[in-house]
This record gives sequence, structure tokens and C-alpha cells, in this order.
Amino acid sequence: MDGIIILDKDSGLFSRTAGYRVAKMFREKKFGHIGTLDPMASGVLPIVIGSATKMIPFIEDFCPNKKEYLFGLRFGTETDSLDITGKTIKTSNVIPIDTDIQDVCKKLVGETNQVPPAFSAVHIKGQRAYELARKGEIVEIKPRKIIIYELEYTGKTPANEYNFRVVCSRGTYVRSIVRDIAKMCDTVATTTYIRRTETNGFSIKNAVKLDFLEKLFNNNGDISKYLMASDCALGDIPVINLNDEDTKLYKNGGFIKTDESSGLRRVYSDKTFVGIGRIVDGLLRPQRTI
Repeated sequence: MDGIIILDKDSGLFSRTAGYRVAKMFREKKFGHIGTLDPMASGVLPIVIGSATKMIPFIEDFCPNKKEYLFGLRFGTETDSLDITGKTIKTSNVIPIDTDIQDVCKKLVGETNQVPPAFSAVHIKGQRAYELARKGEIVEIKPRKIIIYELEYTGKTPANEYNFRVVCSRGTYVRSIVRDIAKMCDTVATTTYIRRTETNGFSIKNAVKLDFLEKLFNNNGDISKYLMASDCALGDIPVINLNDEDTKLYKNGGFIKTDESSGLRRVYSDKTFVGIGRIVDGLLRPQRTI
């Protein structure tokens, strides 16, 4: 089977492990995921299986780039990983007031250069930053340009956990936002939870829990009804329809003459999705076929 499962990943689970368990239920060896969630983070993680994995680059490039997270922090301590799974490296007695937190949130909205956490998947000289950090090596990561579209402070709990909602661009690290909020409030903080509620147009409203899928599978239930079509997230790419003869030629790598303008196309044969093609000089050329 080919398609996409919108998973609501639990905290404590690696993204790749979640993908493997989904693919195993569908008896598929090929799988991937759109974006990555830290093990401690929960929420939307689209799992792509089978030939649909060929669509991942197009989904990432042409789906809405915005992501939404809910997250929490506690002021007073900072860990090496910037979350509660790490070791405390800094402390502070400064606890900001709500109006100061709200002011900082406003200042962080917009385009900015963000330094990813030392414990992250960023590549440094051929290695992941977290691999170097775990060895105790000093990790220097260059700032990356990101956009924070919205950053809202939603209040604190009786246990002094401060809650936020953020809408941001691809490549933004929530743990770095927590670090920067604290720094601008002249204190330190640690991330207590991260929950992604939207990514690349996929919403938590349509997500399913892994344990629910596995229970359904183990009881011979129909898990395929939760499998979305390979082309479900490619709506911004224009469509071109081929007849049976041209479809066979296209699938074999052939070029198809067309009067349409240049650019990418979602290619269909009748109502069946065939893949992604690109029109260049009046010829539709295969990019990825399903």
C-alpha cells in the first residue's frame, strides 16, 4: 500500500521508530516522515509509506511551510538540551512577570536568525550536532534564518509552567525559542513539553494515535481507512491528465507533447495519480512516478 498516515506521535518515541511501526503494519519496507519531532515532543508526524515516499520532497516544498506548536517552559533552570531530559547547566532566581513575557513574544515575531540547540540534528562536519554534544564536545552552530509568524503567551499553571503557542517556519526550533524568551527576560528556562498541532498543511484534527492503529491491526480491523492518498498534500501543483497511451509512455520515462505552460504538474490517468512531471519546452517530462 502507498500513502500517508497522519500520526499523533507520543512523547518518548523517536520519529523513525514510529515510522517503522506504521510501515510494518502495512507490510511496507519503504517509509519516511515529513519533518522530524524530537523524542520528547508529541503531535503531528505524517508517516509516508511505499511509493508515496517519492512525493516527500514535493510535499515539503509545495505544502504550506508553516508549523504550529504548543509548548511549555519553567523559568529558573537551563539544561544542556534546553528541555527537561537534559542536565542542568544554569540557574537563576529571576522570574519575569506576565507583561514582560508578552512584550518579549511580540519582539520575537518576524524574520530572525536563530541558533539551533546543541542537541539537534544539524550537521556539523559530517556528524549530527547531538552526537558531538553527547561526547561532551563544544558545539558551535551557525544561526539560521527563520520566521516566527505568531507567538502567544497563553498563561501559566499553578505549578508555574508557562504555556505558549507559536506558528513558525520550517527549521525553527521550539527549544531555541524557549532559550531566547528567557534570555530576553534576563533569566533562563527549560522546555517542559512540545506538541506540534500542524505541519505542512497536516492537522492534529486528522491525526491518529499509534497505539490505536496497532490495536485495530491486532484485532483484524481495517487500518487502511486511515491511509491518505499519495497526492493528498500536493494541491498547489497544477494537474495534467493523460490518456492511456500517453500514460504508458510517461511511466516508461517518455516525454509527452503538450501546449500547456512550463512548470510542475500533478500527472493523472483518468482519476489515478501517476506522479509528478515537469513541462519544459512543450514537453512533459517525468520527475517522479508512482
